[in-house]
Amino acid sequence: MPNQDSIQGKITGLTVLHFRGYLSIIYFIKLIKLLMKNRLLFSWIGNTDIRVAANPKRSGPLESILEASRYDVLYLIYDKPETEVASFLRHIEERFDVTITKNPVSLSDPTHFGDIYRAFDSMLDKAQSTYPKAEYTIQITSGTPAMTAVSILLGKAKYSTKFVQSSIEQGVSEPDLPFDIVADFLPALAKRTDAKFSNLFSGQAPDTAAFADILTQSGIMGTLKQKAATIAQRDVPVLIYGETGTGKELFAKAIHNASRRSDMPLLTLNCGAIPKDLIDTTLFGHTKGAFTGANVSKKGYFEQADGGTLFLDEFGELPLESQVRLLRVLQQGTLTPVGSTTEKLVDVRIIDATNRNLIDDIAEGKFREDLFYRVAVGMITLPSLRERQGDLPLLAKKLLEKVNHDAANVPGYIHKKFSANALKFITHYGWPGNVRELQATILRASLWQQGELLSADDIREALLESRPSQDRILGRDISQGIDINEIIKEVSTHYIERVLNENHGNKSKAAAMLGLKNYQTLNNWIEKYDVK
Repeated sequence: MPNQDSIQGKITGLTVLHFRGYLSIIYFIKLIKLLMKNRLLFSWIGNTDIRVAANPKRSGPLESILEASRYDVLYLIYDKPETEVASFLRHIEERFDVTITKNPVSLSDPTHFGDIYRAFDSMLDKAQSTYPKAEYTIQITSGTPAMTAVSILLGKAKYSTKFVQSSIEQGVSEPDLPFDIVADFLPALAKRTDAKFSNLFSGQAPDTAAFADILTQSGIMGTLKQKAATIAQRDVPVLIYGETGTGKELFAKAIHNASRRSDMPLLTLNCGAIPKDLIDTTLFGHTKGAFTGANVSKKGYFEQADGGTLFLDEFGELPLESQVRLLRVLQQGTLTPVGSTTEKLVDVRIIDATNRNLIDDIAEGKFREDLFYRVAVGMITLPSLRERQGDLPLLAKKLLEKVNHDAANVPGYIHKKFSANALKFITHYGWPGNVRELQATILRASLWQQGELLSADDIREALLESRPSQDRILGRDISQGIDINEIIKEVSTHYIERVLNENHGNKSKAAAMLGLKNYQTLNNWIEKYDVK
């Protein structure tokens, strides 16, 4: 016969077993609730909700909605002291069988869209993680108009929710929101972003360009910025030299914006893009009937820019005949439209830019000497990017920041950053296309890389490397003979300058990179080829 202790032990064991089973059932029920399609309601707590809750004869907006439909979980968000909302929360808990999740937030202002967006988005994101299969409804009656606007934006574009509203006149209803943000607005947003990307690819300088926009840590560039700022204050012609992509247009626009003509037009004309037979009419205009197709009189760029600035890019491409007419305009301040005999007065400041050596062109009879000295008053020669010591990492980070900013609202775009090896690659690459090539390469890499981190391989693959520089060395025409020593000098000078710049003038390190025995050998090469 079992003793009393053994019987008590069995009873205790059964009790524990039943208790564990009871807990398992509770957890199971909770799990089922999480997995099943719960109905979630999200709402701000408005002043009307709090005020009306104290009046048993009336129901506020949120209370009316809870009376009209059943919800399993109520997410409440509010920027009010706990003492102010405590009685309202108790009132809701007593009246409705709903799980309440409180989300107190701190807003700088109840109409601050940024703060409201971050707070409401955070609440929705947490709810989505907890109830991935739930049905979401946002109550858009309570709170400020800014809160309602942000609620609709998030519910339509990011979380695919339902909406509900309440009013004394119409009661509880689903609002008619006859638009789809993804279908109606995001394509237009992407189109605007694509336009920004196209401008980045083209290297087009903004019209608001100022000297502060010219980022540099280079001493030579700092000096040029000061020089250009001084020239901007003097109403003289400016000639800007520089390789393609060095920022000639950026300097030109900054000079105009810092000048006394800043409130007047700034027009840009690429002389190399105009057909030869249209240059005169483009610059100086024409009268009706001046040539076949001239159905109306039209002002040229000079008249359109009257009182302001005319930026002539690729200035060295102007044919000699047009150079004669341009010189007359600059000397006398008058022009004669094509087909007219009447002179017109114009007051235009000229800023020219070229990557050609105009002195050589003068010697070869391709450019007028008198025009050169007329425009070469304010002279600025921009260095290549490889000569701007310390600027590559600075510019690369700023350009990527610009790409991230312009793509911030593009669906699926992930904010990009450089890896350490990507910055190292950028710093050591020669960038023959200068800032424009750097800009386009970074943009291209950011479009191709779907993740967050841009690696050296991403940058390398985004380069549009061709063989022109090699072909200029190895593919030269030998039918008339070549000067092999001149070619050796060209190659040697190029790499000696780059390696010295890379090593901040340290000749021992430069010699090692060039495969030379010591810095004395390098000195001999520097003297032999007159490397500056």
